Amino acid sequence: MNTTRNKRWNGHLDSLPRDFLKEVQTKMESYGDKVQFSLVSGGGHPSYQVTNTLGKKMAFDRNHHLLNADEADFAGANATGMLTIDQIKAAIAGVGLNSGSMAKSVRVTRASPGTKRTSAAKVNELFAVERYEYFKNNRQTLPPTISEHSDEITALMQNGKSAADAFNEVVAKYYS
Repeated sequence: MNTTRNKRWNGHLDSLPRDFLKEVQTKMESYGDKVQFSLVSGGGHPSYQVTNTLGKKMAFDRNHHLLNADEADFAGANATGMLTIDQIKAAIAGVGLNSGSMAKSVRVTRASPGTKRTSAAKVNELFAVERYEYFKNNRQTLPPTISEHSDEITALMQNGKSAADAFNEVVAKYYS
């Protein structure tokens, strides 16, 4: 666990202190049901952005104060994928969840402006891990040909949907 000020956040959700995650949960309950963490924040805790159902975003610094964030801090490879409030609650409870494995392949670096901080391939790998975990846990209830739509499911996840929501949307679209 990162507790000293001079250490940088390692990208692992499970390395964040419960108190920090509880404050994130409080902000989510007030402002929106999805969150993503910046991978370019310096220090032991990341800045984060809460998004509501209408797509309005509010960014907070590591001290949970409003932040006028650079859009690039929460775009593409510079941020984690969207996490739901249920995933944050699970992390607070210490339950092993997909976001823990999601963050394991992310490398946090300090880069000069205009330089990619992590590769887009690694970010796509994060969605693939989460997508596969959902598939593995729910394969009995999913249509046998659902894997034909994995690119569409990934695209939905990249746009902020949870794996469950993305699968449900594709099932409703093609199998109902």
